[in-house]
Amino acid sequence: MGAYIAKRLLAAIPVLFGLTIIVFLIMAMIPGDPATAILGSYATPENVAKLNKDLGLDKTLLEQYVIWIGNLFQGDLGRSYTLNRPVLDEVLERFSATLILAGTALVLCSVLGLLAGIISAVRQFGWTDKIITLLVLIGISTPSFWLGLLLILIFAVNLKLFPVSGMYAIYGGGDFPDLLHHLALPALTLSVVATGVIARLTRTAMLEVLRQDYIRTARAKGLTENKVIYKHAFKAALVSVIPVIGIQAGFVIGGAVYIETVFQWPGIGSMLVKAISTRDLLLVQGGVLVVAAAYVFFNLLADVIQTIIDPRLR
Repeated sequence: MGAYIAKRLLAAIPVLFGLTIIVFLIMAMIPGDPATAILGSYATPENVAKLNKDLGLDKTLLEQYVIWIGNLFQGDLGRSYTLNRPVLDEVLERFSATLILAGTALVLCSVLGLLAGIISAVRQFGWTDKIITLLVLIGISTPSFWLGLLLILIFAVNLKLFPVSGMYAIYGGGDFPDLLHHLALPALTLSVVATGVIARLTRTAMLEVLRQDYIRTARAKGLTENKVIYKHAFKAALVSVIPVIGIQAGFVIGGAVYIETVFQWPGIGSMLVKAISTRDLLLVQGGVLVVAAAYVFFNLLADVIQTIIDPRLR
């Protein structure tokens, strides 16, 4: 297992290196002059030229990339010129809030998706299966940002059961119950689409496993239906579902960008939106790189868990 993990980690290195190139080039191709956007009304030709020199933007793209990647290997993502603080400090602080939101959403979509898929497969063609399939279809088809606004309107504005935005109450609060109170709506919104995807694939995997000969043998031996479903069929189906959960983990982190904007959650998504609007290139590059690295990490983790469950994959 150690050799397998080491092999996957080595394979992730060129992926991350490629990500640095893509992130850098995308930011370089954004139209407009960052110095002009930063200076605003003070953007005289002399000031723009001086700021470009201070930021290193007067160099060629290759030189800028070499400098950036060299600093990156030293753990330095640069300094945000709009916040006047190291990019790494800001990104890590914001990413911790995003992990809370994305982690909660991932747990919700995994548990609900697996349960819905199992029940739908066991009750195939029944009313339960039809209702779950309909709900899954609606969930996958509903835009997350629109669902978030709808939940705010119903549960925050009209019913006043949950706060409209933020991570903690402005006055008072700040404890774990306060966090859960603010986390409920954005986490639910973020988990809906992933729940539908996991439920559909779990149903398909369970139906395939339930048709296998060893399941019929287990039933013929007199095992209870619960043991057949959860001890034998579910474990075999989980091998096919885990990679999907890993992929959804990446999508959940990526989806946090606009969900955080809707709910004003102080995570890396809302940070990126503000950084893009102010043309803070180093902050955007650092934020996108951390999100992409997290996506690679979660997929690697899913592969490792899949290998532990099914040793045949080694």
